[in-house]
Amino acid sequence: MESVDATPYNYHMAIDPKLLEILACPLCKTPVKTTPDKKGLKCVKCGRIYPVEDDIPIMLVDEARIEKTARRKARA
Repeated sequence: MESVDATPYNYHMAIDPKLLEILACPLCKTPVKTTPDKKGLKCVKCGRIYPVEDDIPIMLVDEARIEKTARRKARA
C-alpha cells in the first residue's frame, strides 16, 4: 500500500488555473499570483497576500496581510 505524505511541504494548491486567470485583488483590481509556499495569493501591485483555506481563496481585504517589502515601496 502506497503512503501519502500529508506534510505541508508537499501540499499543492488545488485552485483551477482558469480561476487564477480571472481572480484579482479586490482593492487594486490587479492580478494575483500564488505565493511560493502555495498558502496564499499575492497581489502583484499592492503586495497583499490573500489566504487560501481548504483550497478556497479568501479574497477579502480585511483577511489579507501585507508583505513587508510592499510596505516599504508604498512609503517611498
